[in-house]
Amino acid sequence: MGSTISNLVAEIFLQLYEDVHIKRLLDTKNIALYTRYVDDMLIIYDIKKIQPQTINTHINQIHDKIKLNSTHETHNSINFPDFKITRNQTNLEIDIYRKPTTTDTTINFHSNHPIEHKMAAFRFHISRMHCPPLNAEKKQKKWGIIQTIAKNNNFPQNLLHK
Repeated sequence: MGSTISNLVAEIFLQLYEDVHIKRLLDTKNIALYTRYVDDMLIIYDIKKIQPQTINTHINQIHDKIKLNSTHETHNSINFPDFKITRNQTNLEIDIYRKPTTTDTTINFHSNHPIEHKMAAFRFHISRMHCPPLNAEKKQKKWGIIQTIAKNNNFPQNLLHK
């Protein structure tokens, strides 16, 4: 088992890494957006100004223990933790990404668990539906998925609030 402070040390290291090295890439103004969630980085750039190999080479040369495993967009979209980001002509469109292995199983409503535990998954799904800037059609689709999950787990629809 690792140290209890290993997460803190890793976060401090990554913040220093960003402040010192990633900032240089951002200062070139060739990168439109850089964000990180834990150890996943999302870098949005103009391919006319900078090539992906340039970014990979720069990041991989910074530290011998850190190697960038890049995933490039396919069909104008890329998944970044729980989101699917699609590039259109004039903007980026955000949707919720559901992994192919998603099971949609929650605690069955008829099980002997506290109601708070049963509600937790639905609070998460509903919050996840409202947080990103989804259009009305996508929100309605997500609401339908939530209702299906509830139905499949014997959850009363009247306990769900959009």
